[in-house]
Amino acid sequence: MTGQHGDEPVESRPGPYSGLFGDVPDTYGPQATAVPKQVTISAVISAGLGAMCLLLAGLALTSAGGQISEVLTGSRGNTPVAVAAALVCAVVYLVPAFYVRKRHGWARYVLIAVAVMGIAGGVMALPASLLGLAVHVTLLILMMQRPTKVWFLHR
Repeated sequence: MTGQHGDEPVESRPGPYSGLFGDVPDTYGPQATAVPKQVTISAVISAGLGAMCLLLAGLALTSAGGQISEVLTGSRGNTPVAVAAALVCAVVYLVPAFYVRKRHGWARYVLIAVAVMGIAGGVMALPASLLGLAVHVTLLILMMQRPTKVWFLHR
């Protein structure tokens, strides 16, 4: 059987992906430098959660600080502790969010640990924590998918 132009057989021409049979290239290999969408989505989720923690810390400094402190610490007079906890939370979300897209492996592990702790906290606070539980499960799934793992392995 000859090709479309009649000059060489179809079987001897390379496929659309340069392989004899049209092999699909390994997009997860060492040559893959594009950030996987899973990493980008995880970074956005983590940055969003960090921003909400910063917002919570700011709100704790207002007249609502007593109520926020009571929810977070169990006592109305612990506003400085509530602000400090919200700021630590913000750092734990924001720092890995910036470094995970720069292919730092430790940032991936921190996001996995944060997601696991968020899942544990969400399970203990059910049914009030369904949204937080879903967000942390999503974060964990994104960090554990093959494109994410392979992208961090081929640094």
